[in-house]
Amino acid sequence: MSRPDIIYLRASDLLRLEGLVQSAADGRDAASAARLDEELARATIVPDDALPPGTVALDSRVRFRDETTGRVRDITLVLPARAAAGDSHVSVLSPIGSALLGLAIHDHIEWPLPGGKLSRLRVLHVS
Repeated sequence: MSRPDIIYLRASDLLRLEGLVQSAADGRDAASAARLDEELARATIVPDDALPPGTVALDSRVRFRDETTGRVRDITLVLPARAAAGDSHVSVLSPIGSALLGLAIHDHIEWPLPGGKLSRLRVLHVS
């Protein structure tokens, strides 16, 4: 699996996400929580005002391309309570949400999906 060596995360997002991981660890989202926890563990934590420009954080608007299909999507990365099926608000606990967290413009990542498939994503724009 290919992923960037360094990802960045705002300190305030880390606090919110650690709580989310703990609460989801024993439920139906346990596998997703474990994968997100791995990303949190490898992240470089920065003060909120020091997040490098163009880095995906909670509540970021992200344009990315699925390198396998060529499909481009615009989403907002949110906590699970704000996500809705068919909406452009994607949960950070979802495979796509966990994969995008901490990436910067032009970064790409390979990320496992349910059913054994592999997703290849490239960040095109962040606001």
